[in-house]
Amino acid sequence: MQERPTLGFLEVHSENFFADGGAALAVLMAGRAQYDISLHGVGLSLGSACGLDAWHLDRLAALVERVEPMRVSDHASFARVGSAFGKNLHASDLLPIAFSADSLNVMVANVQQAQDRLRRPILVENLSAYLAWEDDSISEPEFFNALTQRSGCGVLLDVNNLVVNARNQGLTKQASVQAACQWIDALRPGTVGEIHLAGHAELPGIVIDDHGSRVSAEVWQVYAHAIQVLGRVPSLIEWDTDVPALAVLLDEVRLAKELMT
Repeated sequence: MQERPTLGFLEVHSENFFADGGAALAVLMAGRAQYDISLHGVGLSLGSACGLDAWHLDRLAALVERVEPMRVSDHASFARVGSAFGKNLHASDLLPIAFSADSLNVMVANVQQAQDRLRRPILVENLSAYLAWEDDSISEPEFFNALTQRSGCGVLLDVNNLVVNARNQGLTKQASVQAACQWIDALRPGTVGEIHLAGHAELPGIVIDDHGSRVSAEVWQVYAHAIQVLGRVPSLIEWDTDVPALAVLLDEVRLAKELMT
């Protein structure tokens, strides 16, 4: 806010600004005066079979009306489940959905409800997932193709998540790049409205999507392919943990801009 670098937009987690006032909202609106804003949700739970939470959707709608963001997005995940006690439970996490016909029907209905309430199409992000379901019967790109076609939503393509998932399936670094590029090639043209880039942590036996380091060489390779295939899609550097000096973030932005030209 002090240096005012040249940026296409800023992105924030919607749920951090649900209050009607306060310091956080004041900072967001000050940023809105200088930059376009993208609202990226983590709690709408678009994949929940028990449906969307009315209060959550109302607060999101109020925030959208206040901020007038350039984009609104959330994840292809679930967090809310019904319970035998008559009260829904929330996992406070992005849990992976099954890629099945039943799950697709749930997602389509929930996405359409959200879009009707917000009076705009939204983007849905592919997840970094650490498990899969036994009833998976549709490939992930095919699932997104059907979702976008039936609901009218778009895709928020997270290329880091593609690489993380491929690595956790046992692929080598270079094989993960190839798998991620094939994933992108399988998408319906014209559906991707934003791209996410981020760093990940390589731990013994698992790769974690922690948004805590520079974008890896493999993710940059996939991003270059995505830009070649999809065109100059608006892109975001996500860095949520161990946040560095602004100059480091801006250097990552520079690398993304170079690949766009």
